[in-house]
Amino acid sequence: MNDDSPAPEAGSSRRAFLKAGPALATSLAASLAVPALPARAQTGSAVRWCTTWGAAPAGPPPAASIQTYSSQTLRLIVHTSIGGNRVRIRISNEMGSAPMRIGRATIALRASGAAVQPGTLRELRFGGVPSVTLRGRAPAVSDALDFAVPAQADLAISLYLYGSTPGTTLHNTALQHSYVSPGGDYTSTVSMPVTRNLTSWPFLTAVDVDAAVPSLVVLGDSITDGQGSTINTNRRWPDYLARRLQSSLGAAGRIGVVNRGISGNFLLYDNPNGLLAGYATPERFDRDVLSTSGVRYLLMLIGINDVRASSVTNPVPASEMIAAYRQLIMRAQARDIAVIGATLTPFEGFSSYHPVLEGLRRTVNDWMRASGEFDALLDTDAAVRDPAQPTRILPAYDSGDHLHFNDAGYQAIANAVPLASFLAGATAPSEQSA
Repeated sequence: MNDDSPAPEAGSSRRAFLKAGPALATSLAASLAVPALPARAQTGSAVRWCTTWGAAPAGPPPAASIQTYSSQTLRLIVHTSIGGNRVRIRISNEMGSAPMRIGRATIALRASGAAVQPGTLRELRFGGVPSVTLRGRAPAVSDALDFAVPAQADLAISLYLYGSTPGTTLHNTALQHSYVSPGGDYTSTVSMPVTRNLTSWPFLTAVDVDAAVPSLVVLGDSITDGQGSTINTNRRWPDYLARRLQSSLGAAGRIGVVNRGISGNFLLYDNPNGLLAGYATPERFDRDVLSTSGVRYLLMLIGINDVRASSVTNPVPASEMIAAYRQLIMRAQARDIAVIGATLTPFEGFSSYHPVLEGLRRTVNDWMRASGEFDALLDTDAAVRDPAQPTRILPAYDSGDHLHFNDAGYQAIANAVPLASFLAGATAPSEQSA
């Protein structure tokens, strides 16, 4: 099952950069700084954007479980990684087939629950007007807005959905409560009345801030999505990583961390049980990685679903998984994005575990460690396995299903990211004044 073809030449120069000293890293990072984009702002000034929060859209849900909103307001709660002085959002109707209308949208700092901090509510506009209609399969980006976004803060983004709006585009496993109002526009209400809570993020897919700094996209499945972590506490491993970057690296750690994990996502296949698990990684790569503002780093922890769902009598060939990783590496590096691979984690004790599938996992991990084709490697397997039984998760890290992790396990993954090897000195000098 091993694939012995040579590593792409493109990786060698980038690996040399990642191992070089901070001075070289800073110089090259400056040359890779996000190009200035013309902002559709009232001032008309150019803004350099970085995504501070993101989620991967998926759907539609099965017809029987689609939630339809009838002229109601959604107040969606998200947690930033880095801060900025201007903001814009991206909303999506990409999984919908009919037009949807956002009658009004606002942003504010969240106080608690569905309440926002008084005095922070600001209206978002689209092309200078407060409403926007999204055709089926289309996203929309708001105008730039002067708004102080703190790092590591909760934002409340309120969308008034005009008319009957089916929730066909959403991120299903938010692990964060958001809120639905009774009928009416409550986007400017400090304490919004609530008819029910949501544990998904309908329509909202990104929050950008003005920052001439890189973003790091974390691409994965339910492990990256945080399944098993404590709800409403931002204890997914990319959350821990964002905090670690800032606490360990100071100014050099001002990197937007964007979680594009989707529970149930596969490296090679679309989930046969429904599209809430998203399209296969190569299919969603351009949207979820390349279109992320400021992306300069990609960390991929994906493939365990392909392994654990594989047929024991006819398992997916490791060579097919390796070929898919190589394609993703090449597509990222063609856009000057450094790629960090991550080994697949243990799963003995999970319902589908079998020694044949364990052999597949080990083969893939052996290739990751030996090939040198990634620009850097996060050895997730080594960070979380039980030394006494390496095919199992360490009990202190196990959520209980022997596949996903608890808060301590997710922190262990974040702590294993080798910051000194490839992140120190990676921000552009201009970030200090952003």
